[in-house]
Amino acid sequence: MAEEIRAIEQAGADWLHLDVMDGHFVPNISFGPVIVETAHRVTRLPLDVQLMIEHPERYAEAFIGAGANHLTVHVEAEGLRDPAAMRTFLRDLRRQGLKAGLSVKPGTPVDALRPYAQDVDLILIMTVEPGFGGQAFLPQTVEKIRAVRRWFEGDLEVDGGINAQTAKLVCEAGADVLVAGTFIFRSRDYRAAIDSLRAARPNVERTKRP
Repeated sequence: MAEEIRAIEQAGADWLHLDVMDGHFVPNISFGPVIVETAHRVTRLPLDVQLMIEHPERYAEAFIGAGANHLTVHVEAEGLRDPAAMRTFLRDLRRQGLKAGLSVKPGTPVDALRPYAQDVDLILIMTVEPGFGGQAFLPQTVEKIRAVRRWFEGDLEVDGGINAQTAKLVCEAGADVLVAGTFIFRSRDYRAAIDSLRAARPNVERTKRP
């Protein structure tokens, strides 16, 4: 894992995205804080940790202690369905110096995010059903990206089926942070893969590097 992290760092990746899954919120289990801590030891890249778990409020401190720089939770998470609890959770992340993120599954209307627009630094639109890598991009999610960009000025991240072709679609819709796993790690040339994502960006001042 350390070798692969160093390889993508040298190839020009800006963040390292880590998917945490609990086998309940999504039908898969990935890893916990120990792996995040290991990644933290071997890279200077910001750790962009997505908690695809039912109760992120129970485990957030462990991931913060492990070195997470950004922490994204799902608006659908069982433990944060109460709006007051969600708002308190997000604000607490920011008080601790983290980027606070909020994500939605493909089937969730983006209006569910809007009440928290002032409480987050990052919104993550899932462009596949979360849980497994290598899935095909869902084209209907492009309009969701476009809708969020109309009212959100922070980082607009997309995750799922991102490659050189779909990157252009999501960037044109307003995304400025691209998560790519399969596309990069199955490529023979990590730098060329990352460069092709970066080339998909519209040439506008507000766009950040993918």
